[in-house]
Amino acid sequence: MPTVLRQKVSTCLMFDGQAEEAMNLYVSLFKDSKIVAIQHYGTAGPGKAGKVQKALFSLNGQEFLTFDTPVKHEFGFTPAVSIFVHCDSDQEIDGLYKTLSENGKVIMPLDNHSSVGKFCWIADRYGVSWQMILAPGVT
Repeated sequence: MPTVLRQKVSTCLMFDGQAEEAMNLYVSLFKDSKIVAIQHYGTAGPGKAGKVQKALFSLNGQEFLTFDTPVKHEFGFTPAVSIFVHCDSDQEIDGLYKTLSENGKVIMPLDNHSSVGKFCWIADRYGVSWQMILAPGVT
């Protein structure tokens, strides 16, 4: 994979065989998003052939690293770390909430919370935690 990472510090998401599926979902949800580079395990391993050995994707300019771990771990994602999204419109936050919470877990339902306004917190079907807030004009 070419060296294309432009950020000195980056978030890395470790999946158990679902990295490419998750990446494809995420880049479909955010404007100006793409899979920048992807490398798959071959038949020689160490991971399962065809799964993501390493990949770089971008969500609206924010880069993430990801891979499918070849080692089984006793841990996964935790809500203690989440991806925080400032949404520009009701339509955006409603759509993200609907899609990302499907087959996931709602930690705080989408609602107008007195202290922050329209907000939600969910763990998606892969276990990745997302917090979303309606904040028009925040870039």
